[in-house]
Amino acid sequence: MRRRISWLVVATTSAVVVSFVVPLCLLVRTLAEDRAMAAADQEARNVAILVAGVRDEPQLGELVEDIDSRGTPTTGVLTADGRQLGGGTDLRHDPDVRKARRGDAFTVVDDDGGRVLLPVITKDGTAVVRSAVSPSDLHRGVAAAWIGIISLGLLLLLVATVIASRLGRRVSEPLREVAAAAHRLREGELGARAEVAGPAETQELARALNGLAERTTDLLATERAAVGDLSHRLRTPVTALRLDAEAVDDPDLAQRLQTHIGVLQRTIDAIVHEARRPVRTDLTPTCDARATVHRRVEFWRPLAEDQGRRMDVHLPDGALDVPLAADDLKDLLDVLVDNVFAHTPEGTTLGVELREVDGHAVLTVLDEGPGMAARPRQARSGSTGLGLDIATRTARGCGGDLTVGVGPAGGVRVEARMPLTGK
Repeated sequence: MRRRISWLVVATTSAVVVSFVVPLCLLVRTLAEDRAMAAADQEARNVAILVAGVRDEPQLGELVEDIDSRGTPTTGVLTADGRQLGGGTDLRHDPDVRKARRGDAFTVVDDDGGRVLLPVITKDGTAVVRSAVSPSDLHRGVAAAWIGIISLGLLLLLVATVIASRLGRRVSEPLREVAAAAHRLREGELGARAEVAGPAETQELARALNGLAERTTDLLATERAAVGDLSHRLRTPVTALRLDAEAVDDPDLAQRLQTHIGVLQRTIDAIVHEARRPVRTDLTPTCDARATVHRRVEFWRPLAEDQGRRMDVHLPDGALDVPLAADDLKDLLDVLVDNVFAHTPEGTTLGVELREVDGHAVLTVLDEGPGMAARPRQARSGSTGLGLDIATRTARGCGGDLTVGVGPAGGVRVEARMPLTGK
C-alpha cells in the first residue's frame, strides 16, 4: 500500500510539475528572444536616426562602425547608392534587405537568428538598417534557466516522494500492525490484540479484529466449561455402575466390571483434564524438550534405583524447543518409561536419549528386556494397552512421528521425532 500511495503521489506531482515546467521553459525562451530582439530593434533605431541625420558618409561609416563594434547585435547599413556600412553579411544580396528597400520595416526570427530591418528614406533614396543577433545570442541564458527550472521541478518531485513515503508509512504501518496481530492470532496467541491507531478505517479494522479475538476466546472458554461439566454429569452414573458391580455375586465378573469401570473413570478424568487446560495452550504450544525430559527422568530415577535398574541418560547441552506442550511431552515420556517398568523385570537397564537430527528433536527410550513378542497386550490390571497409541497420536499431532523397533540389546526401542520450532 505504501508503494502504491507513493506512486500515486509521484504521478500526480509529476503531472503538476510538468504542467508548470514546460510552459515556464517556453516562457523563458520567449523572454530571451524578446530581450535580444528588443536590443536589436533599439540599436537599429539608433543607427536609423544617424542615417537620417548625418550627411557625411565617411563620418556616418565611422559612427556605424563604432556602434557595431560594441558587440551584440551586429548592425549594418546599406546606403541608397548600394554601399555597405558596418558589419554583418553582404547586405546587397540579402532578400530581406531588398524587401525593406520597398519601404517595409519588419523583424525576422528563424534558425539563423533574429533580424530587425528598418528602411530610412533620405534625399538620395532609401537606405536600409539591419541589426542581427545570432542563434546563441538570441537564446543566451535559456539553457541555464532551463537547468534551474528542471532542477527545481526534480527537487519538488523528490520532496513530494519523501512526503508520500512518510504519508504512506503513516497509513500502512497501522495496517501492518493489525496484520501482525492477525497472524499471531492465527498462530494461536489468543491474547494478541491490535493497537487501535492510524486512520479511522484502520482503527475500525483493529477494533473489529480485537472483537473477533475476544469472541473467539469467549467461545473456547465456554466450550471448555461445558466439557468440564462432564465430570459432574458422569460422576453419578459411574458411581451407580460401581455400586451395581459390587453387588454382583460372581467374584470374577465383579472384578472384571470393577476393572472396566476403573478404566472408564480414568478415561473420563483424562478427557476432563484435557478439556480444562488453559485456552492459551491450544493452538501453538511449545516447550524446551531438554528441560522437560530432564525433569521427568529425575522423577523416574528413584523408582529405577529402587528396582535396581540402571538408567542411561543422554541429553544435549542446549535447549531444543518443540511445538508440544510440556504436559504433553511429559505424558509421552511417562507412557514410554512406564511401559519399560511395566513390561520388563526389575533390574533391566533403561535408556533415555534426546538429540537433534535434521531439524528434529529425537527422543529415544529403549530397554534391554525380552522385546515386544514377550509383552502381553494387558500386562497389568486396569491397563488399556493403548499407551503407545496415545504416544503416537501425541507425536504426530505436533508434526512428528513415533516408531517402535528392536534395540541393540534385543529389547524395545521407541523413537519419537518432533520438529524443532524455527527450523
